[in-house]
Amino acid sequence: MTQTPVLDRIRVGSAPDSWGVWFPDDPRQVPWQRFLDEVAEAGYSWIELGPYGYLPTDPARLTEEVDRRGLKVSAGTVFTGLHRGPAVWESTWEHVGQVASLTRAMGAKHLVVIPSFWRDDKTAEILEPPELTNEQWTHLTRGMERLGREVKETYGLDIVVHPHADTHIDTEEHVERFLDSTDSDLVNLCLDTGHYAYCGGDSVKLIETYGERIGYLHLKQVDPEILADVRAHGVPFGPAVQRGVMCEPPSGVPALEPVLAAAQKLGVELFAIVEQDMYPCEPDKPLPIAMRTRKFLRSCGA
Repeated sequence: MTQTPVLDRIRVGSAPDSWGVWFPDDPRQVPWQRFLDEVAEAGYSWIELGPYGYLPTDPARLTEEVDRRGLKVSAGTVFTGLHRGPAVWESTWEHVGQVASLTRAMGAKHLVVIPSFWRDDKTAEILEPPELTNEQWTHLTRGMERLGREVKETYGLDIVVHPHADTHIDTEEHVERFLDSTDSDLVNLCLDTGHYAYCGGDSVKLIETYGERIGYLHLKQVDPEILADVRAHGVPFGPAVQRGVMCEPPSGVPALEPVLAAAQKLGVELFAIVEQDMYPCEPDKPLPIAMRTRKFLRSCGA
């Protein structure tokens, strides 16, 4: 009988994303009260804030709601377009400030930073070239370092940058270039296992190669057959999600057991937040998946 590894440094949680929530307000999404009730019922104790404005933004109200359900907040999330240069700094900082302020008030220590999309995830319109120029890479890396510094100084939070499909930080090549061009004291990574696999990357290899830069994990899997079709036909991320490209563990790739084992070996406390993209979805679909996923992760030792 094989012994289940003890993943005592991995703190498992879930996020509004796993309930089909992509926007602050959308009639196709479950109400926030139902999300909080069900994420607690599924056996998770940690959550992310999700899109700013989905959960209550008054810290006292939100604290009361999460405390009542035995939940705690691990991170907030912001979207940025820092490759566009200093001109976007003020508008970026205004958005970051709102989210960071609530994140800090909830006792969390991380701010997940997602780069802007080069392709519209609803309409498939090409918004920008998928490859950055050298000048844009410099804007992106210097901008993220500045963001890391100022978020730390102002709010006491660490930023973790999230490689994401249809953004400029996606493939292994882009992720490594980004890490090699940024200061580890200011910027680290939120490794999303599903997005990285979607873009052809190997999560275990990344953890083993750049372990000191892994500051946070998102756990998800992709369906390899759907992914092959998505790649073959150039399908944007939003429609790919509607096709079910992000699937319920353990039916997809990458296998999460070796990812979690590699993360445990880093010897640091790490959040591992389940994020199964499925926008839009039927309101009764998320809870059974969340419960099965929590059971699966327990079987992995998390």
